Amino acid sequence: MEDRKRDSNKEKLRSMALILNRADALVIGAGAGLSASAGFTYDGPRFTDNFSEFIERYGMTDMYSAGFYPFKTPEEKWAYWSRHIYVNRYDMEAGRAYKDLFQLVNDRNYFVITTNVDHQFQLAGFDDDRIFATQGDYGLFQCKRACHKRLYENENQVREMVKHQKNCRIPSSLVPKCPVCGGEMEVNLRADGFFVEDESWHRAARRYEAFLNENMEKSIVFLELGVGMNTPGIIKYPFWKMTKGMSRAFYICINRGEAWAPGEIEDRSICVDGDIGELLNQLLLYESRL
Repeated sequence: MEDRKRDSNKEKLRSMALILNRADALVIGAGAGLSASAGFTYDGPRFTDNFSEFIERYGMTDMYSAGFYPFKTPEEKWAYWSRHIYVNRYDMEAGRAYKDLFQLVNDRNYFVITTNVDHQFQLAGFDDDRIFATQGDYGLFQCKRACHKRLYENENQVREMVKHQKNCRIPSSLVPKCPVCGGEMEVNLRADGFFVEDESWHRAARRYEAFLNENMEKSIVFLELGVGMNTPGIIKYPFWKMTKGMSRAFYICINRGEAWAPGEIEDRSICVDGDIGELLNQLLLYESRL
C-alpha cells in the first residue's frame, strides 16, 4: 500500500512540476500545516522545552490551547505571551519548507495569501509586497479595544518581558498599554471583532485583489499548502471557487490528511496527502530537471 502511494505521489509531483513550469501566474495559499511541517509545531518538545514552568503552574498542554488560558493578571498573561511571541517570531531562521518553496517560486509571477502569523515567508526571502497575511502578525501590538487603527512593532517590548519575567510574571511596569486610550494592548491576531486592519493590511488586500484581476484570464495555479478546515473561507473555498470560475485555472493541494478537491474541479486538480516539507523538496527536484 505504501509503495503504491509513493509511486502515485511521484507521478503527481511530476505533473505538478510541469503545470507550475507552464503557468503564467501562481497564487500560494498557506495555512498552519506549512509551518508545522517546517518544524514550528505548537506541541511536543518544542512546547515542553520552552514552557516548562508554565506547564507546571497552569497545566498547559500545547501553545495553541495555552493561547486561550484565562490568566488572572496582566503580569501573568504577558509572561506567557511574551514567551509565546518570542519562540514563534524572533531569533529564528526560516524553516526548510519555506526556503524550498521560495526557491521553487522566486523567479515566477507569484502572490502569497496566508493565515500564518509567524513571519516565515518574509524570513525565507519572499517579497513583502507579494504577501497578504490576513490574520495578523506576532510581531505587532494593537489596542485591545481597537480605539485607533495603528499597529506597533513589539520586538523590544517582548525581549524585555522575556528577559525580566520571574515565577511566570513580568514586572507591572512592562505590561504594554495603549498610547492613545491607556487601556490594554493585545497581539495583532484575529480573535474577535476588535482585530485592527491598518492601512498596510488594506494595501496588501488591494495588491492581492489586483493580482487576481490581472491574471484571471491567464494560466493561473492556486497552490494550497497546509490549509485545514478551521478557517476554510479565507483560502480553501475561494481557491475552489476561483478554479471553477477561471477557465485556465488549476488547483494544487499538498497537505497531510486533508488533501482533496470537490468534484466540480477534479479534472483540474492535483492533491497529494503527505508531509508538506518533504513533498516540496521533492517537487523542487522534479522542477529542476525540466
